[in-house]
Amino acid sequence: MRLRTWKSLVTGALAVLAGLSTFSAQQADAQVVPGSGYKISEVGDDFEDESWGYTPNWPKASQNLDGQTRPELGESTNGRWYESGYRGQPDVIKRVATPAGGLPGSNGALLLRSKFTGIPDMITHKQQQDDFLANVNGITGAIGVQYSPSVVTRIFLPPWDQWEQRTGASFGFRADLEGLMVKKEERRGLFGIRLKEEKKVDAYWPGFFIQYNCKKDPQNQEDSALILIRSDDQGRDLFGPYITQTGWWTLGMSFTPDGRVHYYASPGVDPLTQADYITTTKPYNAQAQRLVTFFYNVVSQDDGKTWSTPWIVDDPEVYVLRRWWR
Repeated sequence: MRLRTWKSLVTGALAVLAGLSTFSAQQADAQVVPGSGYKISEVGDDFEDESWGYTPNWPKASQNLDGQTRPELGESTNGRWYESGYRGQPDVIKRVATPAGGLPGSNGALLLRSKFTGIPDMITHKQQQDDFLANVNGITGAIGVQYSPSVVTRIFLPPWDQWEQRTGASFGFRADLEGLMVKKEERRGLFGIRLKEEKKVDAYWPGFFIQYNCKKDPQNQEDSALILIRSDDQGRDLFGPYITQTGWWTLGMSFTPDGRVHYYASPGVDPLTQADYITTTKPYNAQAQRLVTFFYNVVSQDDGKTWSTPWIVDDPEVYVLRRWWR
């Protein structure tokens, strides 16, 4: 039986930063529930092929820390996944048996885990993350928001004692978007201060982070997790639902012609519905134009000895409300 009780698990499970715009009933009706419309079968994955594999081409990239992309990036044997040239890939990328409670008929899922999330052969002793990218742009090309694309994934949250035992971000599910950004800059001249406005199309990365609240820390009475929404129009993370029970969750985002991002989450693996809606934002005040791809983040403290939480994902999918192919 599907659980739809996360709002009752913790009082105030949905908290929104002051200043977040409210949306009318008409706007709510205009949202697209992730998973609506037509599935693009050429992208995403179900991990059912027993021969599924990944060629890592070590050492991994770490451009974000030392400017090194390194020439050969990792890639899956089916061509649907690849290493980020910016941060590098997880240390473990492995097809595994689907944990109990997963999608009916699913026999395979994907394990993502890391110990060295920073620079190869160097320990930073700081929170770092690896990226694992879906190959959407390379297969279908970027998808315009006029088609109302959406992405959905199922994520298995292991028992609390298997999590990396620290409070902080542990995992991310995010989209790579291109959008119109407006940057305002104050300039002082002979006649006082004037506001200059610059518009340009740039990349940005809205999505979800799962934050672990470890009971070993004095401020936490019990183990729990918190879904963080990235972001509001100023780039600030928003609080989503609290998680007090582990197991399977479904996360989804949709991107509509008004340039906004809609966020949904629910315990379990059945399709998302309007009841799973969290919020709508215009991240970084950018007007979304195209969905380039989606990706996962695996986060650890990069101390050279502690493994990240073992994250398992299954059946990531891309949908469009309107078709552009025949």
